[in-house]
Amino acid sequence: MTARWMGKARRQGKVGLALLASLCACPVQAENNGMAPQMAAPADAFQWLQRVAGSAVKLSYSGVFVYSNGSGSETSRIVHLNDGGKELERIEVLDGSPREMLRENDETKCYLSENRLVVVEKRSSQRSFPALLPEGLGSLTDYYQFRKGTPARMAGYEAQQVVVEPRDDLRYGRQFWIENNTGLLLKAVVLNAKGETRESFAFTELKIGGPIDRESLKGHLKTNGADWRVHNVKTTEASFDSLPWQLRTPLPGFRQVSGMKRVTRPDGPETTHMVFTDGLAAISVFIEPPTAGKARSEAGAFVMGAVNVYRRNIGDFLLTAMGDVPLNTLKRLADGIEAKQK
Repeated sequence: MTARWMGKARRQGKVGLALLASLCACPVQAENNGMAPQMAAPADAFQWLQRVAGSAVKLSYSGVFVYSNGSGSETSRIVHLNDGGKELERIEVLDGSPREMLRENDETKCYLSENRLVVVEKRSSQRSFPALLPEGLGSLTDYYQFRKGTPARMAGYEAQQVVVEPRDDLRYGRQFWIENNTGLLLKAVVLNAKGETRESFAFTELKIGGPIDRESLKGHLKTNGADWRVHNVKTTEASFDSLPWQLRTPLPGFRQVSGMKRVTRPDGPETTHMVFTDGLAAISVFIEPPTAGKARSEAGAFVMGAVNVYRRNIGDFLLTAMGDVPLNTLKRLADGIEAKQK
């Protein structure tokens, strides 16, 4: 769940879909009080990225960050506490209708004021900025080139820029700015083939380490009114082999890292959700069965902010692929999925 997740939910008028996968690279050892550890700066650009995952999980921090894409920007406040290995986090969107997300380890509660809706979900694969890197960085060098860029100062901290350039047309380029002492990600940018910015996340205010006020981790929205609804999203983890779908033509570098069946509302159908990643870019695939009384959705491609979306019909089912990759990448992956023969 992220500020982008909540922003999309508000624009669509329904529950959004989490696009960012979890990150589980090399953890950074930190004390339980969340104070920022001093770390020796790596010499290699790839090693800088390996620091990011553990820092975002192990450290305590608070600040304000801005998410921007081609259609606008949104400002959010984040508070993250590591309390003896237990993670507590609150993200509040500061623009538009009030929205906030509370997380305790793998359980999230997303409060959408405009919809008078609380979405509760327990999943192990959700991360917010500044934890944007999916798990498994090992094979990235086969598909990306890495180099250290220009050092910079951001949100009051010294940072090292890392430039990531794709080796083919299936991926976007990226740039990261990583805090020198702790490895915390301060800014992330996704670039298209022309080097133009598609989307970015960046801290504008930040405090790393030190005590965190417990009150700042509590929800601020008043949700005790009779018109508020609670949706408990039921999720069942499932391996790709156990699902009734198969990937006929693998996409170079991309592998499936999660598969699940989800029911987002009590009267809703069971939707298959799969996540594929190359270690940086992530693609979510949703396969929905037909719903009685609901018109058949149209196939085709479109852009939602900085995320490309591609839809196709497989018999009576609707497949939706979406992610921070070029449209031709989505099409290749989505067109390669078919129903297993019984």
